[in-house]
Amino acid sequence: MKDKKNVPPPAISNRKAYHSYQILDKVEAGIVLNGPEVKSIRAGKANLQESFARIERGEVFLYQMHVTPYFFAHHMDLNPTRTRKLLLHRQQIDKLEGKMVQKGLTLVPLEIFFNAKGMAKVTLALARGKLAPDRRDDLKKRDLEREARRDFRGRTKF
Repeated sequence: MKDKKNVPPPAISNRKAYHSYQILDKVEAGIVLNGPEVKSIRAGKANLQESFARIERGEVFLYQMHVTPYFFAHHMDLNPTRTRKLLLHRQQIDKLEGKMVQKGLTLVPLEIFFNAKGMAKVTLALARGKLAPDRRDDLKKRDLEREARRDFRGRTKF
């Protein structure tokens, strides 16, 4: 398990994924980036909202991740939403592919971060889409927990 004290905060996170999907399993993958893309991600100029991953021909690719072109990199003109390859071990790919055979499962990127060595990593989640009633139940549960914390906090103050 990772030591939470030494892990830097994620550069980019996909908070909407937790709202729209039920997260079943997580895996960490490397991502193939060009130089200016790394600078943009370090500056927080990327978006994971509409992105997803697919397994094709035994390799994993990330689609629709938008990386704003780095302003100072005039020598490279890259497509901001180009397909990017993800780096996983063969066993991890086979495991994900076996689980994806089940109906309704998809690979969703949750966050992009830089590890201690400075390498860009993506946290992928094997997820199942939530229906509207499930989302309403989650919102209701969250509101009840918030009210309970508020009441408890009010009683403990003198």
